[in-house]
Amino acid sequence: MSENGQTAETDTEPRDSSHAHLAGEVIGRHQHGYHQLLYVSAGVLAVRTGEASWVASGARAMWIPAGTWHQHRVHGHSAVHTLGFPVHDVLLDSGTPVVVAVDALVRELIIACSEPSLPLPEATRLRAVLRDRLRRALIEPLTLPVPGNPLLRQACALVSDDLQHPRTAVWLAKRIGVSERTLARLFRTELGMTYPQWRTNVRVFHAMVLLAEGANVSETGRRCGWATTSAFIDTFSRSMGRTPGAYRTESGA
Repeated sequence: MSENGQTAETDTEPRDSSHAHLAGEVIGRHQHGYHQLLYVSAGVLAVRTGEASWVASGARAMWIPAGTWHQHRVHGHSAVHTLGFPVHDVLLDSGTPVVVAVDALVRELIIACSEPSLPLPEATRLRAVLRDRLRRALIEPLTLPVPGNPLLRQACALVSDDLQHPRTAVWLAKRIGVSERTLARLFRTELGMTYPQWRTNVRVFHAMVLLAEGANVSETGRRCGWATTSAFIDTFSRSMGRTPGAYRTESGA
């Protein structure tokens, strides 16, 4: 049982599934007795553990190691596909969740493998190809770590809750009652990045969610604090390897 009283899944038999979720649905905190590959062919899932948050979408699949407590929030009408792997079958060599890039072939392989009526011989062949492709897939770096320090948690919440207004490090340090140097040190030691790097990540993270929910590119850029649409497109494209418009289309919005 978890610390918040929820019971872990006790099954260790891997399961594959394909199902739909409505926007706004929350899948409560849980864990699996097997590794899971999670993919969203339409919409977006925000996945959160005790340590960090990620986004799974049409361009990004997520590997969740066995025993990892996690929860999901659905953004946009979503089609979700999951593949289960036994604990001894480590598809991606990571003890923590990671997000991998999904190309057109990997997308179709995951969708096909998640069909519940797929004959075992065919599933075995498809999974063999999927393994080869995923082990060469690009690991996507966008992760939002959860700060352990209370002051840094306060600082991050101040920025995340009001992305439309650019908040300088000077302003943020003053609001939480520390020096700018202390704030910079907290970001480096707790999150492994500078404040500007973290703020860019959190803005892109929220932009992905808004685009999946149907917001247009200009509106998304404005709500996430970019001064111009072109600046938003440039930053998003450099972070995600595709334009916001292309990402919106891939997400099924």
